[in-house]
Amino acid sequence: MSEPVRVALLGCGVVGSAVARRLQERAGEFEARIGAPLQIIGAAVRDVEKPRPESSLSHDQFTTDAKGLVARADLVIELMGGLEPARELLLHAMSSGAGVITANKLLLGENGPELYEAAERSGVDFYYEAAVAGAIPLLRPLHVSLAGDSVHRVTGIVNGTTNFILDKMDRTGAELEDVLREAQELGYAETDPTADVEGYDARAKAAILASLAFHTRVSSREVHCEGIMAITSEDIRAARMTGHVIKLLAICERVTDADGDAALNVRVHPALMPRSHPLASVREAYNAVFVQTELAGELMFYGPGAGGDPTASAVLGDVVQAARHRVSGGRGPGESAYAGLPVQSIGSALTRYFIRLEVDDRPGVLAQVANVFGAEGVSIESMRQGVARSDTGRATLHLVTHEATDAALARTVDLLRVHDDVTAVASVLRVEGA
Repeated sequence: MSEPVRVALLGCGVVGSAVARRLQERAGEFEARIGAPLQIIGAAVRDVEKPRPESSLSHDQFTTDAKGLVARADLVIELMGGLEPARELLLHAMSSGAGVITANKLLLGENGPELYEAAERSGVDFYYEAAVAGAIPLLRPLHVSLAGDSVHRVTGIVNGTTNFILDKMDRTGAELEDVLREAQELGYAETDPTADVEGYDARAKAAILASLAFHTRVSSREVHCEGIMAITSEDIRAARMTGHVIKLLAICERVTDADGDAALNVRVHPALMPRSHPLASVREAYNAVFVQTELAGELMFYGPGAGGDPTASAVLGDVVQAARHRVSGGRGPGESAYAGLPVQSIGSALTRYFIRLEVDDRPGVLAQVANVFGAEGVSIESMRQGVARSDTGRATLHLVTHEATDAALARTVDLLRVHDDVTAVASVLRVEGA
């Protein structure tokens, strides 16, 4: 057996405590798998006296001197979150020759290229399987297992909070605000749920997925992002009537631009999906990612997307890989960004729309509405009229378009909003997975 591999923890909350506990409880197994013992030399926290989940660490193993701890480590596990000081500490770890494992999707979405370059300069491992979809083995398959294939599209439910909310709305007919409160009480949503419900969490994960799948540096700033706060119980009912369910999706796809060149479209938004699609059956706070490739065809990765033990599973897988390299030499694959594909704006995306309109209930209105779509070159796939209300003189129209550019569809909606026969554009949602 070799000398111990010294491990430093940055952060010791729910996930960090689960990682520390498992490393110590199963020390013998990890030593056998790696070829050397793992030695936790400390955990850097903001307050050493703060109560925290059971981690099996002694009080004197906690420290506020994160930089000093990092300088003594062979492997650094970053679970503190946020951009700073996480970024500075990981760069310091790499420059000191330590391998790095992180679950920090925000940091990767903003500073991934900088961290990859630092790892390359120092010749160390940089792993982050837990940054997307919790326990689901997803990033390594994209990065390694499918390295000989060509990925066409990645469609994923990568935020458990929003999936819990939308699934509960679909099953019970409740309003979003009521289900959000329940999610907070159950611990699925934070006190400030903005990052989840506005799509920011999924946006960072979409950037990571696109970067790996398409060998291109994609930052969070390049990902179009819409959240779920505008979704109503009426939207859910309308989707159900047409055989659809609403999900918040992260979509990354390789497309061809107007000049015939390859490009990427990366976006996060709620969308209607046919109930026959595999992603439509993903319930509660689970995550799932649907990958379409040239050779392997369609693949789906499914499992718990958050939680202390599930996320610790992904972190520990990275720890074993990095520690093995530390013992036997070599390192894992680094960044693959050779393609350098441009990321299109959302306006260039080819998609379909579901539109719910309130219109005047009188002869000729349907033709007038259809003319608006025709003026922008958008064709209507289906149109269904709800029961007219004699007390208001209005009727509801449910329309689904054929595929068109998002820009053309957006212009159509803008024209409908000011049309004399349209009293309200009640809802606009994209349709995916057909």
